[in-house]
Amino acid sequence: MIKVILFDFWGTLVENGVWSPVKQIKNILRIDLPFSEYIVRMERAMMTKKVSGLHEAFENVCQEFGIAPEEKLIEELIGMWNKSWMLAQPYNEVVEVLGKLKENYQLVLVSNTDSSSINNVIEKFELGGFFDKIFFSYELGLIKTDNLFFKQVLRELGVTEEEVVMVGDSVQSDIISAKRIGMKAVLIDRKNTRDYHPKIKNLNELEKVLEL
Repeated sequence: MIKVILFDFWGTLVENGVWSPVKQIKNILRIDLPFSEYIVRMERAMMTKKVSGLHEAFENVCQEFGIAPEEKLIEELIGMWNKSWMLAQPYNEVVEVLGKLKENYQLVLVSNTDSSSINNVIEKFELGGFFDKIFFSYELGLIKTDNLFFKQVLRELGVTEEEVVMVGDSVQSDIISAKRIGMKAVLIDRKNTRDYHPKIKNLNELEKVLEL
């Protein structure tokens, strides 16, 4: 029986204010690697510790990929990242659906994120009250693709894999990582372009999937 729903944040509950910020980092820094390899290294460099600000965060990314942290590059990255969170918006159905789900399930937020932007968005749209617990990668020192991430989340929540479902928009980070340790997972594919089951196009469809 499902007792807990884990929600990813970016792309699941909240739309970035600009096109794929993580892909823009790859393009701006001209990192020539397969995306699946790049994203894990980038997120570990940028999102597994608290930093003094975005300048330090992007210096860490440059260091990870052996790129000179030129001030012009860092400023371009900071401008893009700030624009993304400042223009971010919850998807239309999010507030209503979270309110309904909270009546029957424990809701938990899990996110790979830097330490300087996500809380601004949560506070701006008053989303924090929907969640019984929040787990950020920079606080755990882990990203979701690390096996210990979800194991630590379950341990702190005091639940088993069978009692939890993960809802997210990334097959690699959300779905595969959750299923690897025996959790159920639901892909949210708002553009309906990916072949996966179970899949929903928006959160209005989630409760029917959970009932099944």
